[in-house]
Amino acid sequence: MSTENDHIKWFRNSSPYINAHRAKTFVIYLGGEAIEHANYSNLINDIALLNSLGVKLVIVHGADPQITQSLTEQHVQWPMSGNTPVTTPEILAKILAPIGTTRTRIEASLSKGHASIHTQMLVTGGNFVTAKPMGIMDGTDFHHTGTTRRVNKAAIVSQLEHQAIVVVSPIGHSPSGETFVLDARQLAHNVARTLEAEKLIYFSSDDGIRDHDGVLINEITEVNDLSFQDPEHQNLAKLSIAACLSGVKRCHVINYKSDGALLEELFTRDGSGTQIIQESYEKLRTARPDDVAGIIELISPLEHEGILVKRSRELIESELDHFRIIERDGMIVACAALYPFQSQGELACLATHPEYRNDNRGELLLQSIESSARDLGLKSLFVLTTQAVHWFIERGFEELPIDTLPEDRFYNFQRNSKYLKKAL
Repeated sequence: MSTENDHIKWFRNSSPYINAHRAKTFVIYLGGEAIEHANYSNLINDIALLNSLGVKLVIVHGADPQITQSLTEQHVQWPMSGNTPVTTPEILAKILAPIGTTRTRIEASLSKGHASIHTQMLVTGGNFVTAKPMGIMDGTDFHHTGTTRRVNKAAIVSQLEHQAIVVVSPIGHSPSGETFVLDARQLAHNVARTLEAEKLIYFSSDDGIRDHDGVLINEITEVNDLSFQDPEHQNLAKLSIAACLSGVKRCHVINYKSDGALLEELFTRDGSGTQIIQESYEKLRTARPDDVAGIIELISPLEHEGILVKRSRELIESELDHFRIIERDGMIVACAALYPFQSQGELACLATHPEYRNDNRGELLLQSIESSARDLGLKSLFVLTTQAVHWFIERGFEELPIDTLPEDRFYNFQRNSKYLKKAL
């Protein structure tokens, strides 16, 4: 029964995301490794589900392991210059063949995967990418290894408007009729940037992007101050940040090995991998009128437990300019208020959502309130609390007798709160 209730709760909480994602364009990078993995069929089913929910999808696929296997079977090597392959005329056809086979496999899988949700689906492709040669670099002629010159936005948008899933292969053609092999990760970035996509999603072999110490990074807004454990992670982070700076709303790096990772990333607030955005989706700010309902929803359980003093909606509305909140992807997860009393300030209504109490949000709000109090010229900060005495003492507050409370601050003897104060 509890498991069923968990699913019901998850479904209810996902509804804002279902509405937000509908009719938005997502570009998904699907590497050749993901296509060969045992979880591939689940990925396809989840991608098909997104399509059924009205998401406009462009899949840019890779085929590196398929190319390597095909060349190995033919006793041919793909020359490399540094980390970049050199595609000579002699092996071009041998490389295009596994790319084409991989593309066909994706199209067939999508058609099959969508049958499970009983809707008809169109999967399409085309000559959407104009390419140019990399040319000669450091004395190496890269021949048919190329880069993107142009992505045909109008053609892709036309297909998306007809509810088609667009599949883009890592090849492009020049106006002179030459064919070039492209880096699929870079191509996904170029497609997302051209379409000004809502999201660019990279599937990775890890749970997301890790820092130099191997710690998973939940959110990235700037790459320059980070060091990474894996060069591939650094590459994906840089491509994602560049995409965000070019108009893509958000980028995500998630694990293709984990069943349900795509849905968890897109339909829950905490996600499953690494999110890359230009500006953090968790913000600490002054409350606004449209935050009243969220504040009430946050503090009501604590009021019922007697931890916080009951506040009416009208009172909160009238005192809204006293409140600071932390908003996470549209949801208020923490709040606090500052009330001046002559030369002192009262920190009140400090609350954090139960699911977000282990990430120092209370600490951030306290620091914000202290900063605001100093800006107002207040000399000290005090709090009345029944449950968090030790938390405040650990942060520099000192317990004082009730009779030293500011004279114009009413004290409710029935609550028997402790009075703590901190010099600023």
